[in-house]
Amino acid sequence: MKFSEQWLREWVQPAVSTEELAAQVTMAGLEVDGVEAVAGMFSGVVVGQVVSREQHPDADKLSLCQVTDGNETFQIVCGAANVRTGLKIPLAKIGAVLPGDFKIKKAKLRGVESFGMLCAEAELGMAESSDGLMELPEDAPVGADFREYMNLDDAIIEVDLTPNRADCLSMAGLAREVGVLNKADLTELVVNAVAPAIDDKAAIEVSAAEQCPRYLGRIVKGVNVKAVTPLWMVEKLRRGGIRSIDPVVDVTNYVMLELGQPMHAFDLKQIDGGIRVRMAGQGEKLTLLDGQEVELNADTLVIADHAKPLAIAGIMGGEHSGVADDTQDLLLEAAFFAPLAIAGRARNYGLHTDSSHRFERGVDYNLAAKAMERATALLLDICGGQPGPVVEVASEAHLPKAPTIHLRRARAELILGLKLADSEIEDILTRLGMQLTATDDGWDVVAPSYRFDMAIESDLIEELARIYGYERLPVRLPSAASPLARVAENRLSMGDLRRHLVARGYQEAITYSFVEPQLQKSMDPEHAPIALLNPISAEMSVMRTDLLAGLVQAVSYNLKRQQPRVRLFETGLRFVPQADGQLDQIPTLAFALTGNRLPQSWADTDASVDFFDAKGDVESLLARTGQLSRYRFVAASHPALHPGQTARIEKADADGRWQEVGVMGALHPSLQKPLGVKQALYLVQLDLAAVREIAIPDFSELSKFPEMRRDLALVVAQDVQVDQVLQAIRAKAGDYLTKLNLFDVYVGKGIDPDRKSLALGLTWQHPSRTLTDEEVNDSVSSVLAHLEESLGATLRG
Repeated sequence: MKFSEQWLREWVQPAVSTEELAAQVTMAGLEVDGVEAVAGMFSGVVVGQVVSREQHPDADKLSLCQVTDGNETFQIVCGAANVRTGLKIPLAKIGAVLPGDFKIKKAKLRGVESFGMLCAEAELGMAESSDGLMELPEDAPVGADFREYMNLDDAIIEVDLTPNRADCLSMAGLAREVGVLNKADLTELVVNAVAPAIDDKAAIEVSAAEQCPRYLGRIVKGVNVKAVTPLWMVEKLRRGGIRSIDPVVDVTNYVMLELGQPMHAFDLKQIDGGIRVRMAGQGEKLTLLDGQEVELNADTLVIADHAKPLAIAGIMGGEHSGVADDTQDLLLEAAFFAPLAIAGRARNYGLHTDSSHRFERGVDYNLAAKAMERATALLLDICGGQPGPVVEVASEAHLPKAPTIHLRRARAELILGLKLADSEIEDILTRLGMQLTATDDGWDVVAPSYRFDMAIESDLIEELARIYGYERLPVRLPSAASPLARVAENRLSMGDLRRHLVARGYQEAITYSFVEPQLQKSMDPEHAPIALLNPISAEMSVMRTDLLAGLVQAVSYNLKRQQPRVRLFETGLRFVPQADGQLDQIPTLAFALTGNRLPQSWADTDASVDFFDAKGDVESLLARTGQLSRYRFVAASHPALHPGQTARIEKADADGRWQEVGVMGALHPSLQKPLGVKQALYLVQLDLAAVREIAIPDFSELSKFPEMRRDLALVVAQDVQVDQVLQAIRAKAGDYLTKLNLFDVYVGKGIDPDRKSLALGLTWQHPSRTLTDEEVNDSVSSVLAHLEESLGATLRG
């Protein structure tokens, strides 16, 4: 919001400079965006009057004017289309200096001498552009210094208000704030009721009382819409960022700037039957004042008559609501619209107006009557006319009620960090318009109707801090106890997990929880994702049900930017809808790898990563839990992963039952091209809770006795998985088996084509004695018998 410093000082006179005022307002939470002069720097400009005007003898578009400053008459050549005899204008005399250090000198235009310049607003730095000369009122004193006459030694201060401080979107609100900050008296605007001169009443019906709890209307007949808006009002509007249109609109805009109450004036003859405040019909059409036709939604509040909608309530009037050149009778409107009934509606129609800006943030619900009387008085002074009585339709049940807030002095001291005297607290809150009732431990406070942002105790404490001065509050370290957090021994910390993956060459990625619907469907077709009601974009309109979609996009982004070797991991939530309508938010770890196995080097080959590189990274992470033997990899299928290169990761629970905790594999070939991935990409996804569960370290004494090893070459069917063989061996090898590893796989000559040879090393060691050959041979025999019985395995000859 922009406001004139001179206008502000008509309300309150703080003993501070412009710079101090701007700093003071900023420190109070009303950030000042800028301070600018209301006009450019110029001198030597006076109020002049055109005595006569003739056509320039040698130019069709130039006029030869005789202009007086009250003492002398000057011949001036002027090119403005609106110059005419009797017109009063700004006159820059010889020697005057205009903005931009432009000096006025005697000139000759098309052979005719010119002794000065007639000025437009733009030439005086009062506007960015002008259509013609600046026309001054008929009572402007000829010869007066133009700068003094227009009170141009003024500043425009622009304030950026947070949405909760809509009470300062008016001169009255800003003046209240400045008065409180400076303990200065406020010159209240006295508004007297205007006595009705006629009996005509507006017929008003409100069917949407929840959205419009209060609506006031008043008929004013016989107005002269061709009257001239006073210069003082035009200037105050201009300095507030509003252009003068006509006296009726100017009055409603002026009251909005002055008091904060948006108003509208309807042409009475355009209203059919009376006013109806109602919700729009779905698809109902309305042509707005700017000529735009909109199709209304059913959640839009409208001002209508008995035949048609006239305006979108609190936002913009329609073409049948505005004042025209032949308008004689008006219906003045002032209302309180519930903020939630207006919020977002203007944006839905691509609009943003001064009225919607205020109504969607909240307007004083007790202000409409005062604004109605103020606007009526101004209208009668400028345009004349005869007012009727004010008609008010109000629903007390739907009007806001100011809550009683209990403020504790001990709580205020704790939050502020200092103890304010009771008298100072009472003074601050009273000057803010609060009503206080003392209690044993503080006060019961009721905020004024214009401070609808006051709801809880913390709001009042914030007001104390603002007015007392943030910069005066003490700075000290927190005194709260801060015990050390307990570190669970059976949980792998997130820091350790991240450091482990970073040590293996991965970089952490953070992707959005919102993904593109089709991509999510291709990655996880089993779960229908939750759609966002108000998405950032169509590409981010559903919640992810896994982390793979975001990681794949991140990898694709890097590959397209000449990064052929990519290793990324991410931890976060995935959002999985359940059959009962609930939403599971599952902490998850995922990682992706593609490109060369090792960074490019003269000493290394260019071999690409494969499935077993990804599996190795998973196993290295699972080994950190100390429970690697509780995990297994089972061949599986997944819609987003390559058939034949996909494994389900399972973990044995306390009862030995296998539970799925993750999946891994290569990205499906059908998805590579759409995602812009032209090389093999391996993906892993794990439930974070399972990965972070670790075995508690337990001491066991190292054996001093020798190990005994036996190597077995087993022939098994091609479809037998190595993990099955390992599990079978562990089941029968006894308690002293300490090591078991696969060191060779052979298929080919000498082996049945449907079978394969596995070479395994088995190591036994007793903790307290040396094992005998007989004991180890018995274990081997038991293992071989079990393998033959369960898996059809035989020793290779």
